[in-house]
Amino acid sequence: MATAYRCLVYSELSSVVLSQLSVAVSVSGDPDGWPVLLLHGFPYDIHSYDRVAAHLVEHGALVVAPYLRGFGPTRFRSDDIPRSGQQAAIGTDAVELITALDMKMPILVGFDWGCRAACVAAALFPQHVGGLVAIGGNEIQNIAGFAEPESPLMESRSWYQYYFHSERGRKGLARYRRELTAQLWREWEPGRPFHQAGFTQAAAAFDNPDFVDVVVHSYRHRFGLAAGDPRYDDTEHRLADRPTIDVPTIVLDPTEDPMVAARPPEEHGLSFTRLVDHRLVKTGHDTPRDDPDSVAQAVIDLRSSLHTQ
Repeated sequence: MATAYRCLVYSELSSVVLSQLSVAVSVSGDPDGWPVLLLHGFPYDIHSYDRVAAHLVEHGALVVAPYLRGFGPTRFRSDDIPRSGQQAAIGTDAVELITALDMKMPILVGFDWGCRAACVAAALFPQHVGGLVAIGGNEIQNIAGFAEPESPLMESRSWYQYYFHSERGRKGLARYRRELTAQLWREWEPGRPFHQAGFTQAAAAFDNPDFVDVVVHSYRHRFGLAAGDPRYDDTEHRLADRPTIDVPTIVLDPTEDPMVAARPPEEHGLSFTRLVDHRLVKTGHDTPRDDPDSVAQAVIDLRSSLHTQ
């Protein structure tokens, strides 16, 4: 039976119309199942969650996995819409998708950009969120805090972000998008062999015509180097107040991710007021691909906890 489910996952894509986007989504599992929204990061796509989705479908979930703005078949509805990659935009997209699909209090799962979108949604729109599996913890950006330097080691690992601040970096991403993103895959999975088949599958999503613009805007906006889309000004102001996240949450902390430092549960508790559990996972940056069983189990355990509260 498990093999059959794996064949069904991601076999079909559908389109969901939001205020700014036509979002390409994969929906798998029982239409009456308990809802889960899987949000990928940069530079990845929905296939990071292949085995997670299969596991959850086996446990009765209805699993929705969207391509974020700028990725895969997702498209902006108009040429006039700013190609924003700011946190308020991707968080709002997640909430709009939940509403458009009439998902009833789904569990959100995210890593990297996807974790940021999930945290924004959970912090500002908790009435739409049943629970959260936050891979790496609270990813809401403290934009004012980006003026302060980090350690030289962490700064060196963020080279690509500074590269994207320049027009040279924009051209480099456009010209060498596969080479550049493959470089990040290698750097963020230390000690692991390069997953060539997985990268080839994911890299097709980077051919989206808005990929470069959305990515570059994301990394410029977070450093205060680019204005945001005015329609998200109120949301960004609310995020600048550093809101806590008041939905049941399990934090998964990767221990071998160069970009995310694992932190003690009491530190995560400052962000998540309803922290159900904190778990260390021996993974690199692409945790759902590295350890799908731990990610799926966190979702299942979180759902179980919701029914015992």
